[in-house]
Amino acid sequence: MRVLLIGANGYLGRFVADRLLADPAVQLTALGRGDDSDVRFDLANGSPGALTRFLDAVHPGVVINCAGATRGGARDLTRHNTVAVATVCEALRRSGCGARLVQLGCGAEYGPSQPGSSTAEDAVPRPGGPYGVSKLAATELVLGSGLDAVVLRVFSPTGPGTPAGSPLGRLAEAMRRAMQSGDGELKLGGLGVQRDFIDVRDIARAVHAASLSAAQGIVNIGSGRAVRLRDAAAVLARVAGYGGALHELDQPPVRQVIGHPRVDPDHAGPTAYPYPDGCGSWQQADVRTARDRLGWRPRINLEESLADIWMEAACRI
Repeated sequence: MRVLLIGANGYLGRFVADRLLADPAVQLTALGRGDDSDVRFDLANGSPGALTRFLDAVHPGVVINCAGATRGGARDLTRHNTVAVATVCEALRRSGCGARLVQLGCGAEYGPSQPGSSTAEDAVPRPGGPYGVSKLAATELVLGSGLDAVVLRVFSPTGPGTPAGSPLGRLAEAMRRAMQSGDGELKLGGLGVQRDFIDVRDIARAVHAASLSAAQGIVNIGSGRAVRLRDAAAVLARVAGYGGALHELDQPPVRQVIGHPRVDPDHAGPTAYPYPDGCGSWQQADVRTARDRLGWRPRINLEESLADIWMEAACRI
């Protein structure tokens, strides 16, 4: 099976590449902006015609798109997450390769959820920020393209390689600094948030399974269990051997509205955005579709993911 992997140098793409390379039946070609890609191509600026010519030359059976941006202004997010996907879809429509498309979406497309609920694929998406909007627009492009395509809505990735700017990455870095300085007290904010964390290696397994399946439409990829960030911090402290006290910094009171949460007008202070991913205080995936249509279940528990995050953080001491 010839597979074209777009974004193989990114956080998720690296693990997807490792998973595919371990399959002797896969012939992998990596396309990206990095020098170590098999083919250098910038989706955000490249033309559909140029990508079509490459598709016709390689003739992949599957195209996997792991490329995208998680940070930046609305213009950059739109260019990297939406315009880039429009380029992929148009190139595939023009090409004669007939490849299947596996697009990586994200849980931020759904926006805030009711605490205690599990979000299924038929939920009405209401993204609470520009990142989620840009990814939702990409999903709509894929679903309306007429291609043989599936969108994997990945919830909160974790495990080895977790970016330092992510919630768990920030936790690990703060703990590393506290241990390095001998600080017996660690003060952190936003620990009440609950997210569905899924290990990046399980995500790679899901992408591999989606490549081989006939599933179309949207498939959630998560653990199916929301975890409070405060509890994740306690597990991380145990894994790290940190014996200090964890204290949560006070948050300004917020009121949920459509779009972004705002500071209660009865309290003084600047506007606050305690949920930068636009997902509110709770997210939990309903993962029954992934089980039924991909034969996929998560295997790696959060403690193992956190141990790998800490191992990388500890190497910086």
